[in-house]
Amino acid sequence: MKIYRDCVKRVLDFSIAAVSVVILSPLLVALAIWLHFANKGAGVIFSQERPGKNAKIFRLYKFKSMTDERDENGKLLPNEKRITPAGKFLRSTSLDELPQLFNILRGDISIIGPRPLHIHYLPLYSPEQARRHEVLPGVTGWAQVHGRNAISWHKKFELDVWYVDHVSFLTDAKIFFMTVAKVLRRADIDSSSDKVGSEPFNGHN
Repeated sequence: MKIYRDCVKRVLDFSIAAVSVVILSPLLVALAIWLHFANKGAGVIFSQERPGKNAKIFRLYKFKSMTDERDENGKLLPNEKRITPAGKFLRSTSLDELPQLFNILRGDISIIGPRPLHIHYLPLYSPEQARRHEVLPGVTGWAQVHGRNAISWHKKFELDVWYVDHVSFLTDAKIFFMTVAKVLRRADIDSSSDKVGSEPFNGHN
């Protein structure tokens, strides 16, 4: 397991990401052109600082799914008013995640691992929850295939730590194929609210 985690996993990540970028390059270009118009001049790529392995900060990339529209006071409108039809489609199909292939090539993240969350959550984690940073974060992970946005934060962190303790090729392969199945079915996305995105973690929920 240690050899896989410390060496083989990185080689597989880089190889799969490199091949994917080449194969998907026409799709990446087509989506970028589409979003250039759909986002009303707000740009194509969304980037944000996130904590990686050992909580080292890196910049995560996604396709941008919202405009930068503001109210009369210059404040950004709520997410629900800024997300575009194109953005909704990209999120529901997980195509907004494709730019993270370049994060994988850079070594910021892995294909499989705990999802990288917001920096301001760092001081809110318990020591056990903070163990999620013992490995590289991932595009998808054990928590994502066991509920995604439809489970509580505490359950997500419990699943993340389980993954940290059980990293292996077989575990990663299982997560990969479960992810493909769930993306195709668009499963485990909490549709009980009209709000865009999951509820923020406050250290208690």
